[in-house]
Amino acid sequence: MEAKEFDRILEEECQRAEKVIRSCLPEEKGRQRRLTEAMNYSLTAGGKRLRPILMAKTCRMCGGAEPEILGGFMAAMEMIHTYSLVHDDLPAMDNDCYRRGKRTTWYVYGEAMGILAGDGLLNCAFETALKAVGHWMERQDISESEKLLLTDRAWRALSVLAEKAGAWGMIGGQAVDVMAASGADAEEDWAEELLFIHEHKTAALIQASMMAGAILAGADNEQIEKIEKCARNIGIAFQIQDDILDVIGDSDELGKATGGDALNHKRTYVTWKGLEGAKADVEKLSREAADILDEFQGEHEFLKELILHLIYRRK
Repeated sequence: MEAKEFDRILEEECQRAEKVIRSCLPEEKGRQRRLTEAMNYSLTAGGKRLRPILMAKTCRMCGGAEPEILGGFMAAMEMIHTYSLVHDDLPAMDNDCYRRGKRTTWYVYGEAMGILAGDGLLNCAFETALKAVGHWMERQDISESEKLLLTDRAWRALSVLAEKAGAWGMIGGQAVDVMAASGADAEEDWAEELLFIHEHKTAALIQASMMAGAILAGADNEQIEKIEKCARNIGIAFQIQDDILDVIGDSDELGKATGGDALNHKRTYVTWKGLEGAKADVEKLSREAADILDEFQGEHEFLKELILHLIYRRK
């Protein structure tokens, strides 16, 4: 796929995802209005909407699904991702005052409201997905058998979102990362610990996005397992590339200072495998992910290009 064509489709998919997400924003009303303002501030603060796009394109690759249901899950996925960023920025975590050039949620609304905004987004994610299922069930032009079939898929997709976002997924990875940074967890095999963090903190939500899309499309168990492995590779390769860019990246292009990992004596994938070893693993993981997608009959050229774009980004 030519670069111009890829950029055009990506822009279209971003706009489509943005429209879906904004249609699901919680209303800013009632005594809790400041809470929903903070939630919406977080959700509309920018971002590439990559996880909803991955969900939608995986769904289409596997045969498609009812747009109403898919849209609700796309918005839910972005809410989960956004809540994780809101909590990451808190003083007790990364203590960041700016993200993507804008003031972070806690910095604008206060630390307590930042915590609650993240909590609200996580709950709102599942409310949004469930509402989409509910609207489907109320339709009069759909047979009972069709309703039962898609409802079963929706429950399975919700289960994946819950597991990959929870203690056995993203939150678990974040917890291990916090313990490693504080020295509370003196893990002797730190390389294994680092891989655990990458698999859970980053890859888990990519897995949730792509697996939910496949499930909603009606993919079978074997296909879903392949998608799960593909997404794992994407997430780990993405994080390895982060470590590589901290060593060789251009600070102006990245929009942040480089060399911080070495300065802070942080153990990274480059520390473990060396620069060339890290690059080789990125190549291996990305090739495996692309090969898995090529096993699917549905259209996936853009999806494959998007994955390679993510992994081999320069910023």
